[in-house]
Amino acid sequence: MAKGKKVTIIGTGNFGSTVAFILAMNGTCHNIVLRGRNYDVSRGKALDMSQAANAARQHTIVKAAKTVECIAGSDVVVITAGAPRGPGMSRDDLLTKNAEIVKKYAAEIKEYAPDAVVVVVSNPLDAMTYVVLKETGFPRERVLGMAGILDSARMAHFIYEKLGYGAGQIRATVMGGHGDTMVPLPKFTTVAGVPIEDLLDSEEIGEIVTKTRNGGAEIVNLLGNGSAYYAPAKSTAVMVDSILRDTKQIHSCAVMLDGEYGGYRDIVSGVPVMIGSDGVEKVIEMALKPLQVKKFAQSVTSVQEMVDTLKEAGFFSK
Repeated sequence: MAKGKKVTIIGTGNFGSTVAFILAMNGTCHNIVLRGRNYDVSRGKALDMSQAANAARQHTIVKAAKTVECIAGSDVVVITAGAPRGPGMSRDDLLTKNAEIVKKYAAEIKEYAPDAVVVVVSNPLDAMTYVVLKETGFPRERVLGMAGILDSARMAHFIYEKLGYGAGQIRATVMGGHGDTMVPLPKFTTVAGVPIEDLLDSEEIGEIVTKTRNGGAEIVNLLGNGSAYYAPAKSTAVMVDSILRDTKQIHSCAVMLDGEYGGYRDIVSGVPVMIGSDGVEKVIEMALKPLQVKKFAQSVTSVQEMVDTLKEAGFFSK
């Protein structure tokens, strides 16, 4: 356990609760604070998780935040709050609605947890990460969005489905925005170290890439009411664990670019980064093929359009 560490989870629906539960079961931190709209519900879930931690012989204590001051001293704050995506709804449809929600919580973090690393999960992910960066004024290292780990996990699963073997040994890499313009990278995807391009033909890889892009929508349509949360929650917990334990692991995360990948600046997109106690400690630049460069540019443009929409609406205070 990272002793004495404190994590606040904002949003206590299925997603936020599952993130908190995974962290409690892992013993990743000493204190977890749940900040939700309904204090009694948050308190009930906190009690349940604290008791589960005892069953797991962990020392984690989970509490509900009765007031905003309860988030003070957080090492990591995870923002999961926001409206869920329904059937037929794109992540972009959530733009303005969730931007208002995320902006409110970003202001709270700036005032009460000014030293925290913020992990953003609310959709549309890349634009919401941008909102948090602008509202808090935090350096880019301390605000990162969870997307690439989830998208990579989905791609790995679809590779396993196609191959029928290699579960747990598949390492997939996905860049770009979290949505229809994500950029899966077969070139950097392996099964037990063997390049996927040596195991599958281009048509099969193309099918996997398409399924990866539609992975979230498929679950939304199957559930009928709500969206995925087990895999997203585990992916978020991986990021939090990397921060608290200072692992220096490399994961694809949404970050503010500052000249990387062809000179992009003042825009958020998913790229491989090294994560440690300070958040993003290094942006890893990979050599992309021409088609991947083109698709990454399209992904960045998609995020820029959302940011521009918010700017035109006078959304940002600075």
